Amino acid sequence: MRMYDLIMKKRNGGVLSKEEIDFMIGGYTKGEIPDYQMSAMMMAVYFVGMNEEETLHLTMAMAESGELLDLSGIHGIKVDKHSTGGVGDKTSLALGPMAAACGVKIAKMSGRGLGHTGGTIDKLESFEGFSTDISTDTFIQNVNDTGIAIMGQTKELAPADKLLYALRDVTATVDNMSLIASSIMSKKLAAGADAIVLDVKTGSGAFMKKEADAFSLAKEMVRIGQNAGRNTLAVVSDMDQPLGRAVGNALEVKEAIETLKGQGPEDFTELCLTLGSLMLCSAGCARTKEEGREMLKKVIADGSALDKLAEFVKAQGGNEEMVYDPSLLPAARFVEPLCAPRAGYIEKLVCDEVGICSLILGGGRETKESAIDLSVGIILEKKVGDHVKKGDVLATLHANDREKLKEAGKRLLLAYQIGDREIKEGPVIVGIVK
Repeated sequence: MRMYDLIMKKRNGGVLSKEEIDFMIGGYTKGEIPDYQMSAMMMAVYFVGMNEEETLHLTMAMAESGELLDLSGIHGIKVDKHSTGGVGDKTSLALGPMAAACGVKIAKMSGRGLGHTGGTIDKLESFEGFSTDISTDTFIQNVNDTGIAIMGQTKELAPADKLLYALRDVTATVDNMSLIASSIMSKKLAAGADAIVLDVKTGSGAFMKKEADAFSLAKEMVRIGQNAGRNTLAVVSDMDQPLGRAVGNALEVKEAIETLKGQGPEDFTELCLTLGSLMLCSAGCARTKEEGREMLKKVIADGSALDKLAEFVKAQGGNEEMVYDPSLLPAARFVEPLCAPRAGYIEKLVCDEVGICSLILGGGRETKESAIDLSVGIILEKKVGDHVKKGDVLATLHANDREKLKEAGKRLLLAYQIGDREIKEGPVIVGIVK
């Protein structure tokens, strides 16, 4: 078998077999197939596309290119949740403990953030002493004991995906539905969960700006998961403005804690209840979404969801007192309001720009080597649809550097578009794909 022949076959509209895809991914991971040939293949796939079977074979080949996490030591159905990401997306911080308090086994692998704010691991490190650098044995034991554990992604997990993504990123071949879906799902399948619930974002702050593209990606990933024998479904949710009101690591942790107390923002709470009810159904803990939703509301009301977060934090070396007293979390030196220059309605809040403002303050990474300031960020006091008077506080900025505060404030003011028309905020849940 020669890579040259496979490139020509795909370029001419042919369908690659499982054996051909295994040869290609295996050879590239081992360094036997050069970058220039794989670049040519990615470009051929970009223009010609892949059918359902090819996409599944590609996903499985990437998943099997490294370590496959064996979670058979965990009792019960293991459920994983994955979000395609966005500004203010702290869902795992609240949703994980909520679902675990209802009996779902949450065995999750997460990464660090590169961009606007930190990833789930960075946010969790707002808890003093918290660590995701745990062994697989400890990971499994914690899930059995606590119901939830989160560990960092290992280098051995789907290494082919890491290599391919780096190549696609510099050859303008990222934007292909099969390649995007297989990249995400290869890591999910390698992580070993029995059921997967996906949160696919759409809107100005999402990777998929158009709703139709978000649904296409959701359907593609659900198909891959189902074809691989995993119970998989997806929620398409809005990211046309930030999720919740907090953007920034420790600030988002505080908002997650508020949500577990029943005092969280309406949009964030609704997303957690929707995703959580699907997770409960997937795990066999609830018969219907409605039953699942009521179970989740109950663990919030009786405090067991908050206690589960504390138990989870303590099990991974963190200071659980911070769960019950969020004032102990990292706090910025300067807290300043951003005021409305005129009266009117918030017609738009440019999502990406809010994220960039958080990055300017130091809440995200511009490169993998960048250090994150866990204490900085933004609290959005006003969002789309809200009426403001001149001088009303639009947002509160948390910073440790006066110059960065000034720069972020100027930019954030431009992200708010205030007009005379009353705007109705759209629903956070756009649709569900099964």
